[in-house]
Amino acid sequence: MAAQVIVRDLKKRYGDVEAVRGVSFEVQEGEIFGLLGPNGAGKTTTVECLVGLRDPDDGYVGLFGIDARKQPGEVKQKIGAALQTTALQDKITPREALRVFGSFYRDKADPDQLLERFALTAKADAAYDTLSGGQKQRLALALAFVNKPKLILLDEPTAGLDPQARRDLHGEIARMKADGYTVLLTTHNVDEAQRLCDRTAIMNHGRVVACGPPRELIAQSASTTSVFLATDHPIEPEALNRLPGVEGVVSENAGCRFRAVDVTRALAELIQLLSARGIGINELHVQKATLEDVLIELTDSDRDG
Repeated sequence: MAAQVIVRDLKKRYGDVEAVRGVSFEVQEGEIFGLLGPNGAGKTTTVECLVGLRDPDDGYVGLFGIDARKQPGEVKQKIGAALQTTALQDKITPREALRVFGSFYRDKADPDQLLERFALTAKADAAYDTLSGGQKQRLALALAFVNKPKLILLDEPTAGLDPQARRDLHGEIARMKADGYTVLLTTHNVDEAQRLCDRTAIMNHGRVVACGPPRELIAQSASTTSVFLATDHPIEPEALNRLPGVEGVVSENAGCRFRAVDVTRALAELIQLLSARGIGINELHVQKATLEDVLIELTDSDRDG
């Protein structure tokens, strides 16, 4: 797959604040790529530099082989963006908004087709201020498609949505990939990144601190596996703590929970111990590290205030 987005050593400062400090990544054709990180990590500034809303202080931004800093107008013809806030006139209708936005581009989609795709046909002629939060977000997505873009940029697309609207929007984003679009989204929602993204760059304090498929990031994490054990006869925590690779044993809900660095070895030793004592297992649950654990591991210890 060819890289549709190439970012190299991107930097952006606001006065004394370094919002983006040498960010580099690539987005391959046809993938969903996520920028994941806590609020203030620099995700939105990075996206704004990509779409030309901010002028970077330094670095290279290439989209579709075009130097975005040298030819911003050409790049804007090929990308669609739904940013955190879409401000429209209260009384404009979705149909009118699509026609107005489409007039800015050389090649534009049919408004009726976009209304149908994003389930807005019934609200096509309703005033913007009467739309629900989910309908407004779907309209923002429809507006991102008015110029038949090659790349879709979504900045915190599900922020503030109720669970059903969030689920519907996840379906729309997955559909974008199925239809062959390349998608770059920013989020601080770990489940969203793990569910949708082919690859994820974790950002913290304006830097990319890790990048890769969510499963690989989890596999490479130093976070340990959590194990919950309930037995038919009590077993003292001290005995579990002595097992190789077991640490942090605590009593919990008529059982105990502990962490295991090497879970396979820990469970083998545990089974041997229980068998030797004639103790049966009532419950055994193993919870591997998650992308949330990776995010906390890479960002929490270095977070301001």
